[in-house]
Amino acid sequence: MGEILHGIFINPFIEIAGAPDLFVQVLWEGFVSGTLYALIALGFVLIFKASGVFNFAQGIMVVFGALSLVGLFAAGVPAWLALILCIGIMFGLAWGVERVVLRNLVNQEPIILFMATIGLNYFLIGFGEFIFGGEPKTMITSEIGLPTGSFDFEVLGGLVSLQQIDVSAAVIAGLLVAGLAVFFNKTRIGRALRAVADDHQAAMSVGITLQQIWVIVWFAAGIVALTTGIMWGARSDVSFALSIVALKALPVLILGGFTSVPGAIVGGLIIGISEKLAEFYWGPLVGGSIESWFPYFLALIFLWFRPQGLFGERIIERV
Repeated sequence: MGEILHGIFINPFIEIAGAPDLFVQVLWEGFVSGTLYALIALGFVLIFKASGVFNFAQGIMVVFGALSLVGLFAAGVPAWLALILCIGIMFGLAWGVERVVLRNLVNQEPIILFMATIGLNYFLIGFGEFIFGGEPKTMITSEIGLPTGSFDFEVLGGLVSLQQIDVSAAVIAGLLVAGLAVFFNKTRIGRALRAVADDHQAAMSVGITLQQIWVIVWFAAGIVALTTGIMWGARSDVSFALSIVALKALPVLILGGFTSVPGAIVGGLIIGISEKLAEFYWGPLVGGSIESWFPYFLALIFLWFRPQGLFGERIIERV
């Protein structure tokens, strides 16, 4: 037992001191993964803030957006036009969800809305496989103007390599998150979204059009999903298995809070960096693959001490 505890608590510090360049490299890879996790979580936050429901279909929306772009590229559509058409597709999806799914579920229990998003998830899986097929697709980064190659620099006598695609992903994710944070907190539509989340009937009584708000928020979540799909697809193949990555948003939301945009950012970075550090320094001690379950373990610990998340509001019920 003593040797195991020594390996868990002491060996990582010894390895960091012996190879600080590897530590910086792992931190960077965790930061990039964390920004993409934050993007995925942001899509969940947007819809939860406007409707009070957890959108189970956010993961497949990421895949659907990326597959739409790859499919348009395969059809010979220029990159600029393909991006515009994909934005139009996400708007059409938002309009269809509001018209077909949400309009008849106003003021229903959250569990009913949640079940509706589960149905939407499996519909998009079947519809996507019917249109695009089930095999993985390759997204060529040059087609969407993303750079290739890497930046190499020395850190304490070692070499750290930053992939240009990862730098671009981090910058784009940061700009999108900052833009949406300003949109929510500083604009009239953002305030209307928060009002709708608090009380549908009260928001409608002061002239807020619920249908328009839902289209706007689902469209914003669709843009986030499209951006996330492009970034993930540029780093790996685009396939329906990519929707599983969206489940990493669950521990991110638990850490950051389901209604907080800053919480999605901070939670994403915590999960991304911690899972990479855990995999690199502790993975060999437990047989590897710690990256797949460590975020959920961290979220479970968090639930014991702060179930509302770092930025979530504490709910007090009077009895």
